[in-house]
Amino acid sequence: MKFLFVDYAEIEVAAGDGGRGAVSFHREKYVPKGGPDGGDGGRGGDVLARSSSNLATLLDFRYKKKYRAEHGEAGGKNNRFGKNGQSIYIDLPVGTVITEIESNKKLADLMENDQLVLLCRGGKGGRGNTHFKSSTNQIPRKAEDGQPGEKRRISLELKSIADVGLVGYPNVGKSTLLSRLSAAHPKIADYPFTTKVPNLGIVPLPGYRSFVMADIPGLIEGAHLGKGMGIQFLRHIQRTRVLLYMLDIMSPDPRHDLDVLREEMEAFDPGLIRKPSLIAFNKIDLNAERPVRARDFDDVESEIFYISAATGENLEDLLKSLARMILSK
Repeated sequence: MKFLFVDYAEIEVAAGDGGRGAVSFHREKYVPKGGPDGGDGGRGGDVLARSSSNLATLLDFRYKKKYRAEHGEAGGKNNRFGKNGQSIYIDLPVGTVITEIESNKKLADLMENDQLVLLCRGGKGGRGNTHFKSSTNQIPRKAEDGQPGEKRRISLELKSIADVGLVGYPNVGKSTLLSRLSAAHPKIADYPFTTKVPNLGIVPLPGYRSFVMADIPGLIEGAHLGKGMGIQFLRHIQRTRVLLYMLDIMSPDPRHDLDVLREEMEAFDPGLIRKPSLIAFNKIDLNAERPVRARDFDDVESEIFYISAATGENLEDLLKSLARMILSK
């Protein structure tokens, strides 16, 4: 079955209204004029977000747009309280950012598994007529309506959580590298835009340690304006701790390629180009002469590696540097 990746959605959430308080009077044999005994209404159910590491997409929210908790039930006679409305839990992938659309206020950033966040609070139940008895009003016929539950329109934005983000043009070998270093099996083919969704892989290190690497769909010039497939996936490298720029050693102008990648990321989020980074020239198995002029990269502070993701050449040195950068933080 084809997996459909969705990383943005807008939905409406509403907590339940509180139940109405009851107007009732005690009635039994030989007590013809009993006092008030109307119970309070039940509280409306809450709406909560819950993160789950078992989810990887916001696909469900493309089809269902409205979520409402149960209303509280009305109070009853004999001072019976109304039943509270049942709360609902909206399960979201780890890495989801929740924002209130009207105020543009960030409500939550679900960074850990089983994280709970209250989105909308249920309305309080109304008081029954028992509360309104006084010395001057022995038979109050007044009760309160329940308070309305909170309502919000929210946006859900999924941002992958990874230690290392692979950045490069389409078909530069990012998926091949991820499959070589981890147990991930992204689709690999010799044509652009093979990767259509971010792929995460766990890269093992000595001493039972590991880090998470993300293969981001390839960027092209103008990605931040919506060209190619890059714009909707740039958000997935915002959380990464280290960037690995992958360049094709067979490119006519590798320096231009690097500059375009950095310009696209800076246009989307200036903080991206300030992240620690490494540069890997891939496909050295196709050209042993390595036609890259070192002086073109004299002003680049990032450490440079010459690798072959296909054959594994020099990947050990690259992996050691990545591990050193991640574990030192």
